[in-house]
Amino acid sequence: MKTLFKIKKSKKTLSFLITFSSLCIFSQEKQLDSIKVTQLDEVLVSAVRANSKQPVSFTNMSKTEIAKRNLGQDIPMLLNYLPSVVTTTDAGNGVGYTGIRVRGSDATRVNITINGIPYNDSESHGTYWVNMPDFASSLQSIQLQRGVGTSTNGSGAFGASLNMLTDLAAEESNGEISNSFGSFNTRKHTVKFSTGKMKNGFELSGRLSNIHSDGYVDRATSDLKSYFLQGAYFEGTTLIKALAFGGTERTYQSWNGVDRETFNENPTFNSAGIYTDEFGNTRYYDNETDNYQQDHYQLHWNEKWSENWNTNLAFHYTKGKGYYENYKEDEAFSDYGLIPTAGQVSTDLIRQKWLDNNFYGTTFSANYNKDNFDFILGGAWNKYEGDHFGKVIWARYASTSELGDRYYDDYGNKTDGNVFAKVSYEFSNGFAVFGDLQYRTVNYEANGVQADLINDTFNFFNPKAGLTYKLSNNSTLFLSYARANREPNRTDYENGSPKPEQLDDFELGWKFGSSKSRLNVNAYYMAYKDQLVLTGELDDVGAPIRSNSGDSYRLGVEVEATILLSKKWTIAPNFTLSKNKNIDFYSDASGDLENIGNTNIAYSPEIIIGNQIIFSGFKNFEIGLLSKFVGEQYLNNTDDKSGILTDYFVNDLNLIYSLPIHKIAEEIIFTLNSNNIFNKKYASNAVDYGGGYVYYYPQAGANIMFGMTLKF
Repeated sequence: MKTLFKIKKSKKTLSFLITFSSLCIFSQEKQLDSIKVTQLDEVLVSAVRANSKQPVSFTNMSKTEIAKRNLGQDIPMLLNYLPSVVTTTDAGNGVGYTGIRVRGSDATRVNITINGIPYNDSESHGTYWVNMPDFASSLQSIQLQRGVGTSTNGSGAFGASLNMLTDLAAEESNGEISNSFGSFNTRKHTVKFSTGKMKNGFELSGRLSNIHSDGYVDRATSDLKSYFLQGAYFEGTTLIKALAFGGTERTYQSWNGVDRETFNENPTFNSAGIYTDEFGNTRYYDNETDNYQQDHYQLHWNEKWSENWNTNLAFHYTKGKGYYENYKEDEAFSDYGLIPTAGQVSTDLIRQKWLDNNFYGTTFSANYNKDNFDFILGGAWNKYEGDHFGKVIWARYASTSELGDRYYDDYGNKTDGNVFAKVSYEFSNGFAVFGDLQYRTVNYEANGVQADLINDTFNFFNPKAGLTYKLSNNSTLFLSYARANREPNRTDYENGSPKPEQLDDFELGWKFGSSKSRLNVNAYYMAYKDQLVLTGELDDVGAPIRSNSGDSYRLGVEVEATILLSKKWTIAPNFTLSKNKNIDFYSDASGDLENIGNTNIAYSPEIIIGNQIIFSGFKNFEIGLLSKFVGEQYLNNTDDKSGILTDYFVNDLNLIYSLPIHKIAEEIIFTLNSNNIFNKKYASNAVDYGGGYVYYYPQAGANIMFGMTLKF
C-alpha cells in the first residue's frame, strides 16, 4: 500500500510538474509575444523620438501619468507641470480652446505628431486640441522634446516637439467606463473597449467620449464629442494597424479677453456676441460659436525583418470642415458684396467664415540596430488642400443680393516633403556620437492673403550633431548642436512680407539616474535669425500676429528631478531660468522706425517653476500637491511696461484611490482634482494692442473635478 501510494503520489507530482512547466512555458511565450507586440507598436514613433543615449533634452509621460489628471481638460493642461511649459485656456477652466508654450515659443512653433504623422495645421502651424477632445484617453505615451530636438515630420520645431503614441494593441480583452463631474457644469463620459489579441491575430479596440462645460468665462460653453477606433493584426514579426479617430466641437467664442478694470471687477465678462438691437437694448448673439469636425485615418505597417532591422510605412488622411459664426454691427455693404437698399450705408449682419480642408500623405522609417550602432532613415511626403470662404446668412436691412453667397472664396495649398538620417555609435570608452541630417522642401500657394498670389518654395537643410560621455553607470554628460528652419504661416503673409526663420540650438546637459532619484540639468542657447515673434495682437479671427525681429536669442537652464524621499514620499521639482532677447530691435510704434536696442521677447517669462509632492502612504491611495509659478511676461517686444502680464503662483490637489473589486471587475478608480486650491485670481495670457490697450484672459478660481473609472 505504501509503495502504491508513493507511485500515485509520484504520478501526481510528475503531472503537476508537467502542468506547471507547460504553464510556465505558455506564460513565457505569452510574455514574449507581448514584448514583440509592444516593440512593434513603438516603431510607430521610434524614428521621431529621442532616447536616453541621445544628446537631447526631453520628458516622457506614461499612460499612468496621463490618467492621473485626465478628467476632461485638454492635453496642454495635462502637460502643465513639465519643465519650461506655460499653458492657457480661453474659457478659463481647461476645456475648449487651450494653448501651450515651451521655452517661450507658442504652439505654432511646437511640432506635434501622432504616431509619427504631423498634426499641426499646415497653414497656421497651430494645434487645435479642441478638435480632438479626450484624445488623452487613447494615448499610450507622450514625449516632449525641448529645443530643436531630433528630426521629425512636419513643421520645424522652434521651441519643442511633442509626439504622441496611441494605445498599444492589447493582449487581453478589457473595458473601461469613465465619468467625471465638476465645477462650471463640466462633465466627461468615456467608454473604452478592446477584444484583446484573438486567436486569428486580430485585435479591435475603441473609445467614445462626450465632454460638456459651461466654462468659467460667461457663455464660454463647449460641447465636444470624439471617437477612436483601432484594428490591429499581429502575426510573428508583422503588425498592421488601421486607425480612425476624430471629433466634433461646438464652442462659444471667448477669445476677446477683458481690460484691466473688468478683470478686477468682473473677470468672467465675455464681450463676444454683444450687439445692440433695434430698440437700443444690449443683447448677446446666442450662436457666436466655433463649429468644426475633424476626422483622421491612419494605416501602419510595421515589420521586424530580423533582430537588427525593422521598418514602418504609414499612409494617412485627415478631413476637416467647419466654420465660426459672428454677429457684426454697422458693416459696410461693399465689404460683403451686398447691394444696399436706398438710404442705407451699413448694416448689422451675421457671417460665417468657413474652412474646408484635406490633408494626406505618407511617412516611412527604417531602423538598423546592432551592438553599439543605431541607424534610422525616415521621412514623409504630405499634401494640404484648404478652401477658405465666407457667407452672410442674415442682414438687418434688405438687400438685392442673395444671402448665402460667398463674399470671399480663397485657397491655400501646401506640399511638404522631408527625408532624414540619424546615426549614433557608442565607443567602449564611454563616448557616443550622434549625427542627424534632414532635408525638407516646402511649397505654399495661396490667394486672399496679399494683393498678389503667393507661390513660395523653401528648401531647408537641418543638420544636427551631438556627443555624450558616460561618467558612470548612473551619470551622463551631453553636448549637442541642431539647426532648424521654418516657413511663415498664412497669418504672417496676411500681415506683411515675412521671411523664413532660422534657429541654431546649442544644448549642454547632465543626466543622472539611480533607484531613488533622477536628475536632468540642461543649459541651452537658441540663436534666431529673422525670428517671427508675437506682437501681442490678434487678427480678426483670433490668431496671433507675428513679425520678423531680426536677430534674437534664448539663453537658459532647465532642471528636472524626481526624488524618492522614502517609501511614502516623492517630490518632483523642476525650474527654468532664462533670458530671451531681441537684438537691436526696430519699432515704428512712434511713427518713425527707430532702433530701441535689446528688448525682451514677448511671452517669455524669465522664471518658470513646477513641483509635485506625492504621498502614497496608504494602500491604493495617492495624494499629490502640484504647484506652478510663472514669472512676469512682456506682452510686446518694445519693453513697454504698460504691457506686462504679472507673475502667478497656482496650486492644485490631486487625490487618487483604487479599489480592487475582482468579483465584479478589475478595479474602480476614484479621482479628485481640486484646482487652484488657494483661489488665486490670475490671468495666464493677454494681448497688447498698443497705447495701453491690454486685454487679459482670466483663469478660474478654486474649482474641482471628480471622476470614477470602472475597469473590466
